[in-house]
Amino acid sequence: MTTQVMKSAGRHALKGSFVAARAGGKAAVYGVRAGIRRTQRFPALPDLPNGRYVDLPGRGEAFVVDSGAPEGRPDAPVLLLFHGLATTSYLTWFSTIDELRADHRIVMLDQRWHGRGIVSERFSLEDCVDDAALVLDELGIDRVIAVGYSMGGALAQLFWRRHGERTAGLVLASTAACWRANLGDAMFYPVLGAANARFREHYRARVQEVRSSLAEAAVVGGEMSTWAWAEFRSTSAWAMPEVLGTLGGFDARPWLGEIDVPTAVVVTARDHAIATARQRAMAAAIPGASVHESPGGHASVVFDVHRWRPVFLAAVAEVVERVG
Repeated sequence: MTTQVMKSAGRHALKGSFVAARAGGKAAVYGVRAGIRRTQRFPALPDLPNGRYVDLPGRGEAFVVDSGAPEGRPDAPVLLLFHGLATTSYLTWFSTIDELRADHRIVMLDQRWHGRGIVSERFSLEDCVDDAALVLDELGIDRVIAVGYSMGGALAQLFWRRHGERTAGLVLASTAACWRANLGDAMFYPVLGAANARFREHYRARVQEVRSSLAEAAVVGGEMSTWAWAEFRSTSAWAMPEVLGTLGGFDARPWLGEIDVPTAVVVTARDHAIATARQRAMAAAIPGASVHESPGGHASVVFDVHRWRPVFLAAVAEVVERVG
């Protein structure tokens, strides 16, 4: 193969990865928009706790939601909630916050390149979990149960890995230990990474535009579908190639067997985004992890909440009890 042909092939590969990532982002937007419209059948939006910006010196301002301890329970367990890909902390967890904060203190933040999160030079899972640890410092919290959904599940695993002394337990929902599931993934993610290296500054500028356009305070009330669509749009689709490329490099399998805290895994049985078999494989690799199965798909946390929520709450309650 001549040098010219190789360069041409490389350009086509980069272009293909960029187009695929953008197409995936658009598909997610259309899918979520359709799903949000269906949420007209949902009850009124619950009364959500307000968020505020917390300055993390040298890192930026993190948008943090802290419910505070339940009345009369200053020593209630603290749940650190990590949200999913292309969403925000509110949008991932709004359907369970009321139940969770009745018995727990809830802390959550918009991750980098998402919603009102920090727009850094590049997206890093390690930076996200270190941000969370610094937020806990600012709030005077020592130990938490780390809870993660989808991408947030990867962050919860990594939080234990980097901040094990602060992790009392784990609840991992609709997630996996590795994002590369097959040969296609093994080919796609390196090419996407190469494209990101070339276009990252453009992505970042567009993400910053969306971030700068948001009102300083998040709106946490109103009609359900209107609120949910606005909250979803607060994350730029231009963030997706960078975030997906980073997730493609995540692999917790070499150290999952070292996890030494009570862990529950919530499996979504009809998940087409993260195969159920991969979710179960992750659970099997974690010593003593329990499995709680919900019958729906990957977006059950929002679109199948009536079946998903009791399963998730049971998983949380079990870990809290085991932490003791």
